[in-house]
This record gives sequence, C-alpha cells and structure tokens, in this order.
Amino acid sequence: MGKTAIFRRMVFNLMLILFHNFKNCLKVHFYKLCTKKMQKFHFGYGFVSGIFLLFMSFSFGIKAQNEEKEDLLDAAPARVLINNIYIIGNEKTKKNIILREIDLQTGIYYDWEELIQTIEADKKKIYNLQLFNSVEITPLLTGTEQIELLVAVTERWYIIPNVILNLADRNLAEWWTNQNRDLSRVNFGGRLIHNNVGGRNEKLRVGGQWGFVRSFEILYSKPYIDKNQKHGLAAQYTYFTQKTIPVRSDNNRQIFYRNENEEVLRRNSSAFLRYTYRGSYYNFHFVTLGYTNTRINEDVFTQNPNFFLHGDNRLNFFLMSYNFRHDNRDNIAYATEGQLLSMTLTRYGLLPSDDVNDVEFSMNANKYKRINSKFHIVSGLSFNYFFGQNQPYTLVRGIGYNPNFIRGYELNVIEGQQLVVHKNSLRYKLFDFGFDVSNVVPMDEFSYFPFKFYISANYDHGFVNDKNRLPENLRLTNRYLFGYGLGIDLVTLYDMVFRLEYSINNQNERALFFNIRAPF
Repeated sequence: MGKTAIFRRMVFNLMLILFHNFKNCLKVHFYKLCTKKMQKFHFGYGFVSGIFLLFMSFSFGIKAQNEEKEDLLDAAPARVLINNIYIIGNEKTKKNIILREIDLQTGIYYDWEELIQTIEADKKKIYNLQLFNSVEITPLLTGTEQIELLVAVTERWYIIPNVILNLADRNLAEWWTNQNRDLSRVNFGGRLIHNNVGGRNEKLRVGGQWGFVRSFEILYSKPYIDKNQKHGLAAQYTYFTQKTIPVRSDNNRQIFYRNENEEVLRRNSSAFLRYTYRGSYYNFHFVTLGYTNTRINEDVFTQNPNFFLHGDNRLNFFLMSYNFRHDNRDNIAYATEGQLLSMTLTRYGLLPSDDVNDVEFSMNANKYKRINSKFHIVSGLSFNYFFGQNQPYTLVRGIGYNPNFIRGYELNVIEGQQLVVHKNSLRYKLFDFGFDVSNVVPMDEFSYFPFKFYISANYDHGFVNDKNRLPENLRLTNRYLFGYGLGIDLVTLYDMVFRLEYSINNQNERALFFNIRAPF
C-alpha cells in the first residue's frame, strides 16, 4: 500500500474515532462500534460526505425519492476489495436486519461495474423493507483497490396510532353510486400499528372498529426466528359482526340485506398461523394453517337459499395454503421496474367434519419495464380457479373483488369459478419534487414530503367463467370484457398512493373513479 493510501486510511480511521466520540453530532454503527443516539446528519449530500470527498475519490448515493445513478468519477479502479461495512442512521433498526438485504461482503474483490450494479440492487432491497424514508450506499476509496462501504438510512416513524375511518364497500365508486352515499356504511375506530418492534422488523397490529362492520383484530409477525434469518412466523386473529351483508348478486351488482329487527346477520371469527421461508433475497415461501367459523342469521336463507351449501347456518372449516412469491421490484408500493410472481394453492377443508371441501389456485404475474427516466410500462396477469362447481357465498370470487378488477367495471361484481384478468398501463412521470419541512416539523421521520405525479393510459381486459350460468348475471359473465381510460397517480409520503381515473368499458359505461393504492 502506497504512502497516499496509508495516509487516506489513517485519516479515515481518525474520522471514525472522532464520530464515535462526538456523541452530540452523529450516531455510527460499525458492527460493535455503536454508542448512543446523536443528532442527525444526512450523508451523500450532507456535511459528512463533503468531508469524505476531500480525501475520497468517489462517492455514490441515491435518495429514496430520486433513485437514479449519480455521475461516476472517471478514475474508478477496475476492481476493489471491501474492507468494512458501516451503517449509520439506524437509531432503532438492528443492523442485522439491514445487513440481511446486502449482497456485498467484506474481504471479497468486485469488478467496478459489478459493484455499482450490486449497490443499486442492495439499496432497493433495503428500501423495500419499508422501514426507511431514504437509503444511500457510498463506496469510499481508501486505497488503490480498497474501499469502505457506507450505508446511510433515514428511519420512518414506526409506531402509528391509526384512526379508522373508511367505507365498508369495495371501493368509493360502489359507495357513491350503488349505495347512494349512505353514511351508515362508514366504519370508524382505532388501530395501533408498530412496524418495527424491537428494531427487528417485527409487526404488531391491534385494532377495534365500529360502524357498519364491527371488528377486532390482532396480528403479530416475526420475519426471522433463526440466526441465519431465513425462517419466520406470523399469527393473526380476527372477529367481526355485520347487521347488513351481501347475500347475492343480480345484474352483476351486489344485493345487500338487513332484516326488520336490525339483528346481527353474520358473526365471523378466524385464526391463522403462517410460516415463512426466505431462501434467497427475492424468493419467499409461505405455508398458512387457518380456521374459520361463520354463523349467519336464519333470515339470510330467505334471500339466498344457497348462501351456505350444507344446510346449516354455521360454517366451520380448516384450511391450508402454500404461496410462492418472487418479488424483485424497485418499489413494492409503486413499482416502475422489476417483476412480481405470486402463486397460491389453498385447500379448504382438512377434516372430514369440515363444512367446505374445495381447492383454489390463484396466480399474479406482473412486469414493470422502465423505458427511460420519464416513461415506464406495467403489465399484470391475474388468474383464479376454483375446482368445485359451487362455493359458499362467503368464498365467491370474481372480477370486482380485490385484487381482481377491470378499470371501468368498478361498480360491478362478475362472479364465477374461474377468471383471468390482464391489466396494462403506460405511465409518464409528470412531476417529481419534494418539500423540506424540517423547520416546521422537527422530526426526521416527517421532515421531507416527496410528491411524484404520473399520467397513465390504461387498458384492462378479462373473462369470468360461471359454470352455473346464473341467468341474473349473464350480462357480464362468460364473455370478453375490457375497459380503458386515463388516470393520474400521486405517490407521496411513506409511499402512499392516490389514483384518479376516468374509464370506459365495452358496455359504453363511463365514470370517474378515485382509488387508494397502486392498481398492481
């Protein structure tokens, strides 16, 4: 190692010692070099990176709200050795949760181009934990072919008291048009969400709800229960009651029923235990064991004698499902590049005493392709197949039930045993900006408000096969359906998505629809 390289290494180590002792300014994690909470500094464009750049020949960093590569210096070496990995900014999150997403390793030589590509992929994986507002990864040259890797994150707010105020209907258009803006169909309540229990990316959700649907839920998920961080567990319990329930569909629209005494018509309790195996960065395996108990009022059978198929007002069954999920997207909340594949096989009825005996297979395959910095294309294929001829109405599927929809048919439910839907969008990034509100909101987690606006041109099409060919729904079942239109999407703080779309379907019906969350 030359004198210049030795000098750089000495300066680098000296800087780390200063950071460690200057506790009122910075918090540094270097494996076990971790002390107390200190005041923030944003690396990459901030004060500290400016100092590093005085003696480092390269700095590479990307904000979560601007995921594009910075210009690289011309004098980059052909290959480099990573000596150490430093993590800063993770005041609550354990470093092993972040290191789990990093493919780069110390003590290994990497070609420069391979290093840059791997940094880009690792940064996306860390951001998709949905624990951080921004992620920067900076290789710092300390010798001719040696670097220190600096990972800088800005954490989100993890404990969220959530006020529940939503509609019981499938979407806003259903409530506005089909239900005549009935305010009695509003749900209200409270929910406590902790998205990073113990800094281990564990999730806790406890909530109670009143209004149209009264419910209680509790969920706890632990992504890793082993030292190698491959196996995880989750458990959930839900209980809800309804005085007004959908009992059937007519002319491809839901029919709701409430009896004269306004009694509870449906009581439902369910419990699930889920095992997760993550053998690689992008592949997940889920095995779920669940139990569902549903009891309905006898009056429901006056509206639909086939609401349940076994001649009783109680429906009890165990289920088991296996799900394979390949997820390699740049942003899981609103992707512009990558792919997603999810396949699920579910067995309803594990015991001879169970009231359901059926098998369901579902698949979702989405492709996201960035054309340039402004345009990207999204295409998603959904498929659902029930092997049985009939299902209890509580298990009925179709277009119009989440996640299967065709834009332009938001007011309809097209029910059947098999369906296929193909959704497509061409999106153009209209604006990409943000506001630094740190002077007004003195909290790192809310100090920057990003705004991304996209214009989308959409075309969806699909088909539902109803084996029973119910005459009251033949207008839309067993025939080719399509819808198209334009929309504008807003992606903002914590990857929240708001969509406003104008769509026309092949029945020449047209309307303006508002939705929350990305379509796929």
